[in-house]
Amino acid sequence: MQQPFGEERAPASRSGDGFVTVADGTARWGRFGAAGVLVRCANADGTWSYFLARRSEWCHQGGCWAVPGGALMEGEAPLEGARREFAEEIGDVLGEGFRAVDVHEDDHGGWSYWTIVVEVAEPFAVPATVNWETAEAGWIPHARLSELELLGAFRRTLVRLGILGEVGP
Repeated sequence: MQQPFGEERAPASRSGDGFVTVADGTARWGRFGAAGVLVRCANADGTWSYFLARRSEWCHQGGCWAVPGGALMEGEAPLEGARREFAEEIGDVLGEGFRAVDVHEDDHGGWSYWTIVVEVAEPFAVPATVNWETAEAGWIPHARLSELELLGAFRRTLVRLGILGEVGP
Protein backbone atom coordinates (compact mmCIF):
# COMPACT_ATOMS: atom_id res chain seq x y z
CA MET A 1 0.00 0.00 0.00
CA GLN A 2 1.28 3.49 -0.80
CA GLN A 3 1.88 6.02 1.93
CA PRO A 4 -0.17 9.21 1.45
CA PHE A 5 2.11 12.03 2.52
CA GLY A 6 5.10 11.59 0.25
CA GLU A 7 7.71 9.78 2.34
CA GLU A 8 11.10 9.09 0.76
CA ARG A 9 10.66 6.66 -2.09
CA ALA A 10 12.55 5.50 -5.14
CA PRO A 11 12.19 8.04 -7.96
CA ALA A 12 9.10 7.57 -10.10
CA SER A 13 10.14 5.79 -13.24
CA ARG A 14 7.22 4.93 -15.51
CA SER A 15 4.23 6.95 -16.59
CA GLY A 16 0.95 5.88 -15.07
CA ASP A 17 -1.01 7.11 -18.08
CA GLY A 18 -3.42 4.46 -19.25
CA PHE A 19 -6.62 2.70 -18.24
CA VAL A 20 -6.80 -0.33 -15.97
CA THR A 21 -9.70 -2.63 -15.19
CA VAL A 22 -10.56 -2.78 -11.47
CA ALA A 23 -12.19 -5.53 -9.42
CA ASP A 24 -15.77 -4.65 -10.44
CA GLY A 25 -14.85 -4.81 -14.14
CA THR A 26 -14.91 -1.05 -14.78
CA ALA A 27 -12.05 1.00 -16.19
CA ARG A 28 -10.08 3.61 -14.23
CA TRP A 29 -7.42 6.06 -15.42
CA GLY A 30 -3.98 5.57 -13.93
CA ARG A 31 -2.04 2.32 -14.15
CA PHE A 32 -0.64 2.83 -10.63
CA GLY A 33 -3.63 4.60 -9.12
CA ALA A 34 -4.49 8.28 -9.19
CA ALA A 35 -4.62 11.26 -6.84
CA GLY A 36 -5.93 14.80 -6.59
CA VAL A 37 -5.73 17.80 -4.28
CA LEU A 38 -8.83 19.27 -2.65
CA VAL A 39 -7.74 22.75 -1.57
CA ARG A 40 -9.81 24.55 1.05
CA CYS A 41 -9.64 28.03 2.54
CA ALA A 42 -11.57 29.40 5.51
CA ASN A 43 -13.93 32.30 4.83
CA ALA A 44 -14.39 35.21 7.25
CA ASP A 45 -17.78 33.81 8.32
CA GLY A 46 -16.26 30.47 9.41
CA THR A 47 -17.37 28.52 6.33
CA TRP A 48 -15.07 26.98 3.73
CA SER A 49 -14.45 27.60 0.06
CA TYR A 50 -12.95 24.86 -2.12
CA PHE A 51 -10.81 25.17 -5.22
CA LEU A 52 -12.34 23.01 -7.96
CA ALA A 53 -11.90 22.53 -11.68
CA ARG A 54 -14.54 21.83 -14.31
CA ARG A 55 -13.25 19.13 -16.64
CA SER A 56 -13.02 20.09 -20.29
CA GLU A 57 -15.34 18.40 -22.77
CA TRP A 58 -12.29 16.55 -24.19
CA CYS A 59 -11.84 14.63 -20.94
CA HIS A 60 -13.65 11.57 -19.63
CA GLN A 61 -16.82 12.84 -17.92
CA GLY A 62 -16.18 16.32 -19.30
CA GLY A 63 -18.25 19.16 -17.93
CA CYS A 64 -18.23 17.83 -14.36
CA TRP A 65 -16.53 19.58 -11.46
CA ALA A 66 -13.86 17.78 -9.42
CA VAL A 67 -10.39 18.25 -8.01
CA PRO A 68 -7.42 18.69 -10.31
CA GLY A 69 -5.71 15.31 -10.33
CA GLY A 70 -4.70 12.33 -12.36
CA ALA A 71 -2.57 9.24 -12.79
CA LEU A 72 0.25 8.45 -10.40
CA MET A 73 3.60 7.47 -11.87
CA GLU A 74 5.18 4.21 -10.78
CA GLY A 75 6.55 4.60 -7.25
CA GLU A 76 5.06 8.08 -6.78
CA ALA A 77 3.50 8.84 -3.39
CA PRO A 78 -0.10 10.17 -3.55
CA LEU A 79 0.72 13.66 -2.22
CA GLU A 80 3.63 14.00 -4.63
CA GLY A 81 1.50 12.88 -7.58
CA ALA A 82 -1.49 15.00 -6.57
CA ARG A 83 0.70 18.13 -6.35
CA ARG A 84 2.33 17.33 -9.71
CA GLU A 85 -1.06 16.87 -11.37
CA PHE A 86 -2.40 20.08 -9.79
CA ALA A 87 0.59 22.02 -11.15
CA GLU A 88 0.17 20.46 -14.61
CA GLU A 89 -3.56 21.27 -14.81
CA ILE A 90 -3.81 24.59 -12.94
CA GLY A 91 -0.27 25.90 -12.47
CA ASP A 92 2.23 25.93 -9.64
CA VAL A 93 0.07 28.13 -7.39
CA LEU A 94 0.20 25.93 -4.28
CA GLY A 95 3.92 26.32 -3.62
CA GLU A 96 4.76 25.35 -0.06
CA GLY A 97 2.09 27.54 1.56
CA PHE A 98 -0.35 24.78 2.43
CA ARG A 99 -1.03 22.30 5.19
CA ALA A 100 -2.19 18.74 4.47
CA VAL A 101 -5.16 18.10 6.78
CA ASP A 102 -6.74 14.86 5.55
CA VAL A 103 -6.27 12.04 3.11
CA HIS A 104 -8.97 9.82 1.68
CA GLU A 105 -8.24 6.57 -0.14
CA ASP A 106 -11.02 5.30 -2.36
CA ASP A 107 -9.99 1.67 -2.93
CA HIS A 108 -11.54 -0.04 -5.94
CA GLY A 109 -9.99 -3.44 -5.37
CA GLY A 110 -6.28 -3.09 -6.08
CA TRP A 111 -6.56 0.41 -7.57
CA SER A 112 -7.00 3.56 -5.47
CA TYR A 113 -7.84 7.20 -5.96
CA TRP A 114 -6.34 9.37 -3.24
CA THR A 115 -7.93 12.72 -2.35
CA ILE A 116 -5.49 14.85 -0.39
CA VAL A 117 -7.24 17.69 1.48
CA VAL A 118 -4.99 20.71 1.98
CA GLU A 119 -5.65 24.04 3.62
CA VAL A 120 -4.30 27.42 2.57
CA ALA A 121 -4.41 30.59 4.68
CA GLU A 122 -5.50 32.81 1.76
CA PRO A 123 -7.16 31.93 -1.54
CA PHE A 124 -4.72 32.06 -4.43
CA ALA A 125 -5.63 33.76 -7.68
CA VAL A 126 -7.02 31.57 -10.41
CA PRO A 127 -4.46 31.53 -13.25
CA ALA A 128 -5.57 33.26 -16.45
CA THR A 129 -4.73 30.13 -18.44
CA VAL A 130 -4.95 26.47 -17.48
CA ASN A 131 -4.19 23.35 -19.51
CA TRP A 132 -6.55 21.66 -21.95
CA GLU A 133 -7.96 19.26 -19.32
CA THR A 134 -9.60 22.14 -17.44
CA ALA A 135 -12.49 24.19 -18.84
CA GLU A 136 -12.55 26.52 -15.85
CA ALA A 137 -11.46 26.61 -12.24
CA GLY A 138 -12.22 28.65 -9.17
CA TRP A 139 -13.08 28.97 -5.51
CA ILE A 140 -16.51 27.54 -4.73
CA PRO A 141 -18.22 28.40 -1.43
CA HIS A 142 -19.37 25.34 0.53
CA ALA A 143 -23.01 26.40 0.18
CA ARG A 144 -22.75 26.16 -3.64
CA LEU A 145 -21.15 22.70 -3.87
CA SER A 146 -24.45 20.84 -4.11
CA GLU A 147 -25.52 23.09 -7.03
CA LEU A 148 -22.65 21.94 -9.23
CA GLU A 149 -22.59 18.98 -11.57
CA LEU A 150 -19.95 17.08 -9.61
CA LEU A 151 -18.08 14.05 -10.88
CA GLY A 152 -19.92 11.11 -9.27
CA ALA A 153 -16.90 9.62 -7.52
CA PHE A 154 -15.89 13.07 -6.25
CA ARG A 155 -19.41 13.68 -4.87
CA ARG A 156 -19.23 10.37 -3.01
CA THR A 157 -15.82 11.34 -1.59
CA LEU A 158 -17.24 14.68 -0.38
CA VAL A 159 -20.01 12.75 1.39
CA ARG A 160 -17.50 10.35 2.98
CA LEU A 161 -15.38 13.29 4.15
CA GLY A 162 -18.46 14.93 5.71
CA ILE A 163 -18.27 17.95 3.39
CA LEU A 164 -21.59 17.16 1.67
CA GLY A 165 -24.65 15.41 3.01
CA GLU A 166 -26.23 12.50 1.15
CA VAL A 167 -27.32 14.36 -1.99
CA GLY A 168 -27.69 13.40 -5.63
CA PRO A 169 -26.37 10.36 -7.47
